[in-house]
Amino acid sequence: MATHSVLSREDLICPQCTDIYCFPVLLQCGHNVCKVCLQQFWEWKGCRECPVCQVVSIPKRPPINLALKIAADKYHAEKMSPNRCKLHEEKLSVYCQNDEEPICLVCQMAKRHKIHECCPLDEAAKQKKEDIAGRLESLRKKLQTLNKTRESWERTRTFIQRQADENTRTIREEFQKLHAFLFEEENSRLQVLAQEVEVKVKVMSIKLDSIEKQIKSLTSIIRDIERRLKGDDISFLVDYKDTKKKLKCNIKEPEIIRDILINCATHQASLKFQVWKKMERLVKYVPIVLDPNTAQANLELSEELSCVQYSSQRKLPDNPERCTGGVCVLGAGGFVSGKHSWTVDVSRGKDWYIGVVRESIHRKGAMALKPSEGVWIIGGIIGDVLWAQTSPRTRLDWKQKADRITVELDYNKGKVAFINAEDSKTIFVFKDKFTERIFPYFSPGIHDEGSGSFPLTICSQTVTIAITDK
Repeated sequence: MATHSVLSREDLICPQCTDIYCFPVLLQCGHNVCKVCLQQFWEWKGCRECPVCQVVSIPKRPPINLALKIAADKYHAEKMSPNRCKLHEEKLSVYCQNDEEPICLVCQMAKRHKIHECCPLDEAAKQKKEDIAGRLESLRKKLQTLNKTRESWERTRTFIQRQADENTRTIREEFQKLHAFLFEEENSRLQVLAQEVEVKVKVMSIKLDSIEKQIKSLTSIIRDIERRLKGDDISFLVDYKDTKKKLKCNIKEPEIIRDILINCATHQASLKFQVWKKMERLVKYVPIVLDPNTAQANLELSEELSCVQYSSQRKLPDNPERCTGGVCVLGAGGFVSGKHSWTVDVSRGKDWYIGVVRESIHRKGAMALKPSEGVWIIGGIIGDVLWAQTSPRTRLDWKQKADRITVELDYNKGKVAFINAEDSKTIFVFKDKFTERIFPYFSPGIHDEGSGSFPLTICSQTVTIAITDK
């Protein structure tokens, strides 16, 4: 048997199945056949003859041609190798840039690739690896961004639960106050009712005692006279004067007791309204409230979201609405039309700013405090100097310092006015054109540790209940 180095593909083909040998066995006649092919042929033929020359073999299991099997297996391995062309079984040595695939020299000369741009495999591999490495780096950056975002979202989820707990506590505390007020009011009204019942029941008890005595006395007289009327004539006549005297007993007519019933109108009429009206002293109303989700991390808000002051830094989610470029907080909701006003107590403030901003302000970086950037505010007091943040900024007359400043927004007319709430004098007016949602703006200023806080407080308004006809 020739060695594998000189065997061609034709030498490795089974004469029975015309495919590359699979477990070739050697017959006595010298021919080789696949083991499975030979078994099937013998079963079909009914004898043990050679499929090539018809020579009958002796009844002995033919041995496997090991050398031929190794050669066939090696051929199979080379044929299935990824380094070989599937069409021509040649070594892949060229890269087609057009089809983006490795080809052999025969493929390069074929019609399909003849006009394509080709280059050596090592050159193409270097170029493509650099390209893939660049793209892979982009994917790594995206993965890094996704991991950071996931961590941020996990913190946000935790913070949402914390917010829920804080809101639950606040709601319960506020309702406990309302419950306490209602319970106290209920007890007070029940006590008034009980006092009225006690007085009127006592009066009726006295009246009843009096009339009981009259009934008892009159009943006794009637029985005595009835007994005398049933007696004999002599006895009757003897007692006649006394009997006639008893008939003249002074029994007054029962008095008419007025206003003795419970005054239901007092206790029941408009009960809910009367209680609601008394709640005026308990309920405070502010025209706007602060939005905690926009507050910079150093700002602390009151429970009713009407007061802000500088404090120690807290860990807060960097949500899109939050202002991180300036120590400020925005009002909740915002406005897209109409007239709106609110008054801010700045008496304890220092280096504060108040006013309005548009929704699209730059919240994450340094905030430009000027109208062209959507900011209409005044503040920045150092000593007695007050500034309007125009461009350039305008120094305002601040000789008579105001403790409370009213901000009046007229969205439709594009006007923001700042007014001294104590004497109604105008401090400054911005005029512009609003094209998006406008939010109230508050910045209480920064203070050093231990120097105290400088809060800004939105003043509450008087709550009145108006009665109108339907």
